[in-house]
Amino acid sequence: QVQLVESGGRLVQAGGSLRLSCAASGRTFMTYAMGWFRQAPGKEREFVATISWSGSSTYYAVSVKGRFTISRDNAKNSVYLQMNSLKPEDTAVYYCAARPGGVGSSSISDYVYWGQGTQVTVSS
Repeated sequence: QVQLVESGGRLVQAGGSLRLSCAASGRTFMTYAMGWFRQAPGKEREFVATISWSGSSTYYAVSVKGRFTISRDNAKNSVYLQMNSLKPEDTAVYYCAARPGGVGSSSISDYVYWGQGTQVTVSS
């Protein structure tokens, strides 16, 4: 069992930066691939970024590639999402999720554990 708690979301102006954090409980964190997803009001949850168990492999949605960076620190049981050049369309609740097996995925159905989410609001 893995419990995930996101933090770092807040109101920011367009063009600004935020760093989201996700703290995981459990001794087996490093056996999980991790992902970030987001859900805007009235829209379906969508993939943002994923990272393998070792951190050696990452993959991004086209909409955030070049602006967002996912990373992890297995010693701290944490995964991060550095978000730069934020746009109003990045406004959403951001969720971190854990996938057993260590290989990243962009598919929501591949993830077993989810956090409660953190709100990111980008003003124009």
